[in-house]
Amino acid sequence: MLSAPTKGFFSCLLALVSLDYKGKDFMKIAICYPPLENPKGTPLLSQNRQFQWFTNPLTAYSIYPVVPASAATLLKSRGYEVVWLDGVAEKWSWQEFVGRLSQEKPDIVVLETKTPVVKKHWDILRQIKKLSVASCQPARQASPGEAGGLSVVLVGDHVTALPEESFYNSPVDYVLTGGDYDFLLLNLCEHLTKNAVLEPGIWYRDDHAIKNTGPFALNHDLNLLPPIDRELTKWKLYAHKNSNFKKTPGTYTMFGRDCWWGRCSFCSWTTLYPGCDYRTFSVEKALDEAQSLVEKLGVREIMDDSGTFPVGEWLHQFCLGLIQRGLNKKVTVDCNMRFNANLTQEDYNLMGRAGFRFILYGLESASQATLDRINKNLRVEQIEQGLVMAKKAGLEPHITIMVGYPWETRDDVEKTLAMARDFFRRGLVDSMQATIVIPYPGTPLFKECQENGWLLTEDWDRYDMREPIMKTDMAPAEIQSKVRGLYSSFMTPSFLWRKVKAIRSLDDLKFIVFSGLKYLSKLLDFWRS
Repeated sequence: MLSAPTKGFFSCLLALVSLDYKGKDFMKIAICYPPLENPKGTPLLSQNRQFQWFTNPLTAYSIYPVVPASAATLLKSRGYEVVWLDGVAEKWSWQEFVGRLSQEKPDIVVLETKTPVVKKHWDILRQIKKLSVASCQPARQASPGEAGGLSVVLVGDHVTALPEESFYNSPVDYVLTGGDYDFLLLNLCEHLTKNAVLEPGIWYRDDHAIKNTGPFALNHDLNLLPPIDRELTKWKLYAHKNSNFKKTPGTYTMFGRDCWWGRCSFCSWTTLYPGCDYRTFSVEKALDEAQSLVEKLGVREIMDDSGTFPVGEWLHQFCLGLIQRGLNKKVTVDCNMRFNANLTQEDYNLMGRAGFRFILYGLESASQATLDRINKNLRVEQIEQGLVMAKKAGLEPHITIMVGYPWETRDDVEKTLAMARDFFRRGLVDSMQATIVIPYPGTPLFKECQENGWLLTEDWDRYDMREPIMKTDMAPAEIQSKVRGLYSSFMTPSFLWRKVKAIRSLDDLKFIVFSGLKYLSKLLDFWRS
């Protein structure tokens, strides 16, 4: 329950909200991340395919949410008023967040949600609607073609997988499915103000019925998007505290949506972006954005968070463009990559010359049977080949590993642990993320769990990688112990000595200290679990 002062804030907010969109030349849209006060810590929600809580405030940070930022910019470019209210990144209390909403008086509130926090977001929506009634200004849901009061919109992978669920459990007004919710949010606003025809992928209420405009379509031309307005979306909130950035200020881009493979059975973003619909910005548009970030904002490191960075001729021309424009001497570039991307040593060398540094690979398991079962499209022998080439080019590989697959034996887990230790010992890997695999709704893995009776719970609050959600031959405490083992696998004297010898600047030193604190924090998180 909210306190009386909080109710007062919301009453004030909703009493002042306009109740009629039609005929208005504009609407005000608030793109929000409400603070989620929880003993587990700070939610790592935005720009994340997997959700986790940061318990240690020293290592907690928020990632710049690219598609919501694109949505804000697109709306502003069409004449709408937009406010950016990230209560998580701002470290606002709940009352501070409500106070900001009261000041801004938006017509539409947009929230990105994920499985482990969707129930908390439902509660927030219920409180908004309850307080609107208490304020004697009833907020009426606006069906397509009809005027209404304050409307709330949910976006993200969870509501894309289970759109009806949020209508049954909260007074949400609209759910935008799929990953192009920047385009869909504009379409919704154009519909409410100008009677534009709604695009596929939008769910809404029509009296007591839940209706939709059909399956979402990823057919939008990314090159039509305006350059993201970084000031509008407060990029500096996310520019300094991030374990991927060695140099700051840094920021995120997404030159592709999202992964050209897009079929891994565990990945929540395959719900938003099936691989068959992979699209990219033009090379020229991507280079222009990078140049603008460097020259206008002073960005020193760019993390492109496309699920897998474009390869082939696109990658070749992008690298050459960075070199020709002299950006390789001004900015460091990071990206996600696949071991089976058919990159040659020459390709990696070109990336090194173009200023690439951090390269993230999804290793997931050393078991070929597991890689096949999760549809990784990867052979175990390709893993070391890719790491060797990346290191020769001067890049710094980061690997992600998961444990807790229902079919894996202890020997399978030990094999993955041994591989990680070996890579760190030989200097083929610079950093790592180890997690418990979570079967998110909408993924093939979740469906497989349902069919086989593997799920231990469907309480979404528990889908936060702190504990196993699937049945395995190992006890939960043993799985958590394996994760701790993975985190401690790199702590060899030779690895630590290499890191110390590699310090060349204050950036290097700060990066090592922050990374060390993060690893220790993760170890403590799994001990607490």
